[in-house]
Amino acid sequence: MRLCFLVEEQYRHDGMPLEVIHQLRAWGHQVDVVWPGRSLIRISEAIQAGSHDAWVLKTVSGGPGLTLLEAAASVGLTTVNDVRAIRGVRDKALAAVIARGKGLPVPVTYAAARPEEFAEIAEAEFPLVVKPADGSSGRAVRLVATPDRLLEPGGPAGPDGPVGGLLIAQPYVPNSGTDLKVYSVAGELYATERCSPLHPAHAVRERQVPLTPEVARITAGIGDVFGLDLYGVDILLGPDGPVVVDINDFPSFRQVPDAVARVSAAVLDLARNGARGRGREACGGEASVREDAQDMQDAQDVQDTQAAGRTGAAAPPATAQAGATAAPPSPFAAPSVPRPTRPAASIGGGR
Repeated sequence: MRLCFLVEEQYRHDGMPLEVIHQLRAWGHQVDVVWPGRSLIRISEAIQAGSHDAWVLKTVSGGPGLTLLEAAASVGLTTVNDVRAIRGVRDKALAAVIARGKGLPVPVTYAAARPEEFAEIAEAEFPLVVKPADGSSGRAVRLVATPDRLLEPGGPAGPDGPVGGLLIAQPYVPNSGTDLKVYSVAGELYATERCSPLHPAHAVRERQVPLTPEVARITAGIGDVFGLDLYGVDILLGPDGPVVVDINDFPSFRQVPDAVARVSAAVLDLARNGARGRGREACGGEASVREDAQDMQDAQDVQDTQAAGRTGAAAPPATAQAGATAAPPSPFAAPSVPRPTRPAASIGGGR
């Protein structure tokens, strides 16, 4: 197969997706890499040529890569994830509205252009978690204890915070100081725990943990609502149960067993069969997402599998190599991808 990866500058040395690119090439597939932040791209010719089986995006929120991915989708090319699903989760304000509207456990969310506007929120709802609506990797996430501390240095309006753009605020969910990150690799779910960015002094060893049926149901529901195939969900175990606090498309997949092989095989499968995009109606504000009997059975199968402690196996190399054929010249120059110095078992990336 022939794939085009769009990789933002922030991830040029990270194991995800660079190790995936190397794995796909090792399996005999052609992978072209475009660096949207430092490349001159003949966008008209490259996209209209339609010479790739799929385009894959690893980008920061608000980066130029999403525009290129949307351009590819506009002429009917396959994208991983479905491009409308990506747009739905990149804007955290939009994602909160969509998820909460579908009955998923998301905190009440407020939006404002300036942090001082959050002072109108009842003091009983403080402390608040304030962050940029287009943020990533825990950037500028801040716990605000009282209204009078909204403008303290280092926050969204301080010298270290972003300038401009929409902010969101959500009431803080009391928790142990440990974040639960659940990854979905084309339907297979893996739970890990790590230190919360709001509690950096709380020592937590990042590790894979058992996945409960309730958390599995919530995570599978995120994929159904937004139409995502490769994604991660940040969940807090609060006093009233699990709460979703963030959703990421194509995350780091840290602590997922054999992450590189699993993600590589999933990318190939999605390139051949197309991203499911079942959340297109929800993200576009049209009809509600389809919830047919097969969807319900799929979610139940995930719960049963994870509750039993079983893990899915990555596609074997023979399957991954299928379909590797000679391809015509690429409209892109495929630069050499720097191989990360870190081992695959500790691949990096954003939250």
